[in-house]
Amino acid sequence: MAKAGTPRAEAAKTQLKTPTDIGSNEVTDIQRALNGLLADAYALYLKTKNFHWHVSGPHFRDYHLLLDDQSAEILATTDVIAERVRKLGGTTLRSIGHIARLQTVKDNDEDFVAPADMLRELRDDNLAYVEALRKASGICDDAGDTATASLIDDWIDQTEKRVWFLYEASRGA
Repeated sequence: MAKAGTPRAEAAKTQLKTPTDIGSNEVTDIQRALNGLLADAYALYLKTKNFHWHVSGPHFRDYHLLLDDQSAEILATTDVIAERVRKLGGTTLRSIGHIARLQTVKDNDEDFVAPADMLRELRDDNLAYVEALRKASGICDDAGDTATASLIDDWIDQTEKRVWFLYEASRGA
């Protein structure tokens, strides 16, 4: 393994550099924003799946299925996010530790969480994710990266739908 800053490490970095017409400073900003989104997507996926596995009570089946659908939707975005970073010539997440350093979604390691609290917590996490998506979209717009901004528009819509479903489901919880 080559140490950072060595000729071997610099050669390896050059090999990963995909050509793009977007400036290197803009690519760095977009890469940083997308890697943050990616870390949060993994954290949100795992939290949603955790609640899916541990939900209980009279609405078990409905919540279990809702959270399974939502976790699958979140996971489906992760490869697209990472590949977009690479298409721009950036590098992306490499480990669980890397995710932990970048994620803003808070883990929930409680032994028991009431279903209503699960729904509210996920709703709030998804709302925060929408904010991060909007911020990343602005960075892409400023850089003229319409392709990434367009993808983010779709993720905003998906996330807003999750917020809506979680909100409506939690009203009767």
